[in-house]
Amino acid sequence: MPNNITIQRILAILLQRIKFIILLSLVCMLSFFLYSRFFITPMYSTSAMLYVQNYNSKSQSNIDGGKIYSSDISGSASLAEAYIVFLKNSDSITSLYNDCDVSITNDSFFITVTVSGSDPKTCANVANQICEAAGDVFAERFAYGQIGIIRSAKVPDVPYEPNNLKNALIGLVIGLVASVLISILLELIDLTVKPDDDLQEMYDIPIFAEIPDFGN
Repeated sequence: MPNNITIQRILAILLQRIKFIILLSLVCMLSFFLYSRFFITPMYSTSAMLYVQNYNSKSQSNIDGGKIYSSDISGSASLAEAYIVFLKNSDSITSLYNDCDVSITNDSFFITVTVSGSDPKTCANVANQICEAAGDVFAERFAYGQIGIIRSAKVPDVPYEPNNLKNALIGLVIGLVASVLISILLELIDLTVKPDDDLQEMYDIPIFAEIPDFGN
């Protein structure tokens, strides 16, 4: 095998081992898919939504005909942000997690409770229980405003992970890269002299004829 490796030579090597490259790529893709499908625990996620107001709806309806001003919205957003701190550190709330991953975030005065876990029904139950208990935490900490549930959590039908198709494609790419590298490496460590091209490159002389091996 000559020391100089050109792009043309690499392409020739890959074409010679195209069956090996395709086979190894497909084997890796299938292996990743089967592992993702049967060995990775499916994870589900669902969410519920709350709202927080820095005023009581009855008192607001008696003022200015029930109009809501920007100051009310910004005040409610600030109240929601402060309320989340108490919510995340409340023992009565954290005791409901039931080994699930819980994320509590706010966007303005809207609060989203996202629950992830391996059991879809448990995820939905945890999210809804947190929303139901959230009112008690609010009443304990704040002497004004109100909280309510906008959307209850539903039992998710499809897991968000693993993504079997994505994992299969990752396996395909890994198999393709590995097979290409193996093909080139095998050619580099192959020190046997092959006819025609290798002899011509090694000795810089043209090859006019070849003696066939009659022993085979």
